[in-house]
Amino acid sequence: MQANILIADDDENILSALRLMVKGEKWQSDTASSPHLVLHALKQNRYSLLLLDMNYQRDTTSGAEGLQLIEDIRALNIDTPIIAMTGWGSVELAVEAMRKGADDFIEKPWDNTRLLTIMRQQLQWGIQQQKHAELVAENRALKTPAPSDWVAESPLMHELINKAQMLADSDISVILTGENGTGKSLFAQWIHEQSNRKAQRFVSVNMGAIPENLFESELFGHVKGAFTDAKETRLGRFELADKGSLFLDEIGNMPSMQQAKLLRVLESGKFEKIGSNVRQKANVRIISATNADLAERVQQGIFRQDLFYRLNGVELRIPALRERPEDILPLALHFIQLYTKKYQRNCHSLTEGAQHALRSYSWPGNIRELKHGIERAVVLSAGDTIDVPALAINTTDQNTPPASETWADLTMEQAEKRLLELALAKHKGNVNAAADALGISRSAFYRRLEKYRT
Repeated sequence: MQANILIADDDENILSALRLMVKGEKWQSDTASSPHLVLHALKQNRYSLLLLDMNYQRDTTSGAEGLQLIEDIRALNIDTPIIAMTGWGSVELAVEAMRKGADDFIEKPWDNTRLLTIMRQQLQWGIQQQKHAELVAENRALKTPAPSDWVAESPLMHELINKAQMLADSDISVILTGENGTGKSLFAQWIHEQSNRKAQRFVSVNMGAIPENLFESELFGHVKGAFTDAKETRLGRFELADKGSLFLDEIGNMPSMQQAKLLRVLESGKFEKIGSNVRQKANVRIISATNADLAERVQQGIFRQDLFYRLNGVELRIPALRERPEDILPLALHFIQLYTKKYQRNCHSLTEGAQHALRSYSWPGNIRELKHGIERAVVLSAGDTIDVPALAINTTDQNTPPASETWADLTMEQAEKRLLELALAKHKGNVNAAADALGISRSAFYRRLEKYRT
């Protein structure tokens, strides 16, 4: 994962230690030693993540300078994910930092493993946010006739958007279904942005990728000292999403034990941090997503029926790209404009052959596959138009490499990615079954999948 980190602290020893840790992950980094320099750097460059000390020379204990700096950053509409850091941590300061616009909080001295985990989570979330922002900005520039900044000309998508707008302001639970790559996570965030909770936080968590031993800590948080590695108090996702929306992605791939724990909280609206006997209440709107057939999994005894009913207030099915052929060319042109600007290329159109190839292909990877395909075509095209060879799609047999290509022609990464796609397609998006077929664990499958999705 390519990343550029801004590290803000007035202690040169801290800066050196964090630079070394970041370098070990092969990430780039810049440093700033004062609030003024932080704002200057953020105005000059776009960063993937900000590690922000909460105390500087004016005040070394209260965190007031850090809180004001977070507020100033967000007032400038800078959406860089922020991890607040302080050696004088408290739950109150952490909560206030989150309210001002921080995305996570960690206490010094930090544990490298824990900090890197938080950084990876925020970098992944930042990528999703950036993709959404690009989509919104580019659609506005194109003056797309589809409502609410979506590239959508097909009647099927207009019907879906109208239905989503009708329920956005309610607190009813929404479950988004559909194949991989159809845009469920973006659609979840869009529902939040149309709701009366839009001024509050939209918090996302991949439910299928949480290890069993970290489930309660991730969702409900823990207090300092609750277990061996609990070196600081952590806010869980429910607490972070209070008064906002909580997006539970890949809900269909949760182990049964995690399903029971989640159900208890959804039924009562109350939870306890690990190591605390204080019950907390979170007012959250639940939006979930899956590419699995949950009703079928309920029949098979894989997914709890009571949890299914709790989540399934309204189901919105995001159609596959092949079901909305009217949108293929508008989306392709949208991505062409996006990537010609990004890579400073001159190709702005598609030949008739390329248009026919795009319409003829069934797009098993949906919008994600189309986006990556257009990006590759823009980079490889030498002229001002994109022709069929640059698209590198095979409209005859989509389950094997093109006729001119064998598995031996692929790199290890290309072959691994293709195997993941084939396993998912064969098992109709069932990650557990796909992982079993490949002889790897569910968490290992997810790690590999996330590597290629970014």
